[in-house]
Amino acid sequence: MTAGSRGDVAPFTGLGHGLVRAGHEVTLVTHGCFADLVPGSGVGFHALPVDPRAELESVRGRRLHRSVTGAGKIIGLAGLARSLAGRLADGMVAAARACDVLLLSGSVGPLGYAVAEGLGLPSMGVHLQPLEPTGEFAPPVAGAGSWGPAVNRAAGYGVNLAVERVFAETVRELREGFGLPPVGPVAARRARERRAWPVHHGFSPLVVPRPRDWRRGLDVCGYWWPWDGEDTPLPDALEDFLGAGPAPVFVGLGSATVPDPGRLSGEIVRALRAAGLRGVIQRGWGGLCAEGDDMFTVGEVPHSLLFPRVAAVVHHAGAGTTAAGLRAGVPAVPVPVQFDEGFWAARLVALGVAPGSLPPGGLRAERLAPALVRATTDPAYRRNARDLAERLGTEDGVAPVARALIRLEHPGRP
Repeated sequence: MTAGSRGDVAPFTGLGHGLVRAGHEVTLVTHGCFADLVPGSGVGFHALPVDPRAELESVRGRRLHRSVTGAGKIIGLAGLARSLAGRLADGMVAAARACDVLLLSGSVGPLGYAVAEGLGLPSMGVHLQPLEPTGEFAPPVAGAGSWGPAVNRAAGYGVNLAVERVFAETVRELREGFGLPPVGPVAARRARERRAWPVHHGFSPLVVPRPRDWRRGLDVCGYWWPWDGEDTPLPDALEDFLGAGPAPVFVGLGSATVPDPGRLSGEIVRALRAAGLRGVIQRGWGGLCAEGDDMFTVGEVPHSLLFPRVAAVVHHAGAGTTAAGLRAGVPAVPVPVQFDEGFWAARLVALGVAPGSLPPGGLRAERLAPALVRATTDPAYRRNARDLAERLGTEDGVAPVARALIRLEHPGRP
């Protein structure tokens, strides 16, 4: 079960496919607009009654991209999530009644845990970000950096409690409907900690090592690569463009929205041309576009097929796109827009695969062009990216989850 944008959903198609191959029957429970991600994977689909893109394009949703601060965006998103929680919960309960075990992403954790408890089902977390408090770094939603162990950990608890409070009213209603005693947000979180509720994280320890102060039951597995189908080709027109000249640079902001996509698109094109580079521009939810023989605008295409054929990737540093770029072994120029993207951007810089990150508000051709030149001409970035990709290719992020499922089905088994 998961909710959010495409990046919050796609990795679970790969996890689900891997679990199907391990002998499980798997259903992906998420927004109906993502039903086209699972055909051919063996994973079933149950649609939740919320369209996240439609919500972001509503009057209320458009206020999010007008927020000029990270805190403003987080507050806006929390309000949006609170207003939609009841509808999500109804869909989750309907899906859960046909299931034996619930695997819950971080975006639906408090709701899903209440559903599992109410129906007497075993459950575990499957998170794409390191959401648990730690002294080793600040909460990812706060961006990059560290405020010292004590403050980092306190802030992590604060963020987690804030998430619990977003869903508190709907959780109360769920528990009441199931005949369970009321539990407040603090008590609900402590109960999961006391039980060492298992959480598996779908990123590589090579990118974010498991924090040494995490409690028992919190594991870092490795990436869950999205299911992109078998022998799925790129569009013919894109193939023609790729073959008509040197490797282009991919530019995309995923599900991030921007106040003026026309202006930003123009800056991106100017930067690419100033750097002497061709570009593949992904529309995304922000509506980017470009024209000219040296530019190609695309919709959704499998990153696993496109990224290995580009010179570098310029992206919003969402968890999924960050992973796709690392898997392809190509340099990056991260442009973190919101939420945890600053955290992942900092990881790319620390890993030596990106020359630095650029803020979207100040994304001008004069700043982007030099970063593109560095990323595409300094061999160290590509060398580091390729070395890391080779090491990521040896990991199996699905196997730890498959073993954990066996332990849930057979308590007491090591």
